[in-house]
Amino acid sequence: MHVLITGANRGIGKAMLDQYSAAGASVTGTQRGAGDLHRLDVADPASIRTLAESMADAPLDLLVCNAGVYADKGQSLDDGYPPQMWAEGFATNVTGAFLTVQAFLPHLRRSKAGKIAIISSQMASDTRAPGGSYIYRASKAAALNLGRNLSTDLARDGISVGIYHPGWVRTDMGGAAAEISVEESATGLIARFAALGPENTGCFETWDGQQHPY
Repeated sequence: MHVLITGANRGIGKAMLDQYSAAGASVTGTQRGAGDLHRLDVADPASIRTLAESMADAPLDLLVCNAGVYADKGQSLDDGYPPQMWAEGFATNVTGAFLTVQAFLPHLRRSKAGKIAIISSQMASDTRAPGGSYIYRASKAAALNLGRNLSTDLARDGISVGIYHPGWVRTDMGGAAAEISVEESATGLIARFAALGPENTGCFETWDGQQHPY
């Protein structure tokens, strides 16, 4: 089994990489800057193409679009949320996810049953609107919509697409007061990916297997 995980140098991405590796999977982990993993900046189309081309004709069984940013935490409605922050948030959380899927489609099609997992958030749901975090909420809602539409178009190729809320996790993004550890989140998400198939493609689920309202 070959798995590619974006943003795998820390947090949930690293925990998933570690668990897949321990289980014997072939894992391609990526990170934005220099380091031990493959370099991939999802906001840089050339970077995405370079990694995809380096994989040549290798099949890919699971693409996990995990890389994301949450730069607008604590921004003020009166004078915050500058235009560049919007552009950068969507470039990573939405456009980056789409371009990554697009670049690796040939590899996913070479798998007998390719899968795409898009890490969104419960903050994407229109049932949760407590205010604030406008860029993150809007971009994760767009990522949810992206995954739903990809699931329709890719069904003919036998590629299943799932969208997931990873939980409120103790990471740099989630904070120290969050409910679960990165290991708990990763374990739950990996189980969700394993259960993903044509019968539930387009699902929006929580890390622990609950259906999340759109």
